[in-house]
Amino acid sequence: MEQQQLPSHPDSERYSVTLCPPAVTIVSELTAESGVSKSDVINRAVLLLGFVESERAKGNDLMIRDTAGALERIHII
Repeated sequence: MEQQQLPSHPDSERYSVTLCPPAVTIVSELTAESGVSKSDVINRAVLLLGFVESERAKGNDLMIRDTAGALERIHII
């Protein structure tokens, strides 16, 4: 039986993207609040979206619990 090989990827890859104005604002705010670089903020966002989409593909829901303990389902369109 032949083993399937995954494509090789470099350790990192440079992208040039144009962010919409609301995304620019949020990246700036998160950078200032967290003290991490813009690249780190964007990397975290991509990883988070990957996790959310993976969970959604399994049929799971994304929920948020407020400080009073109430749950609300998050819808990402």
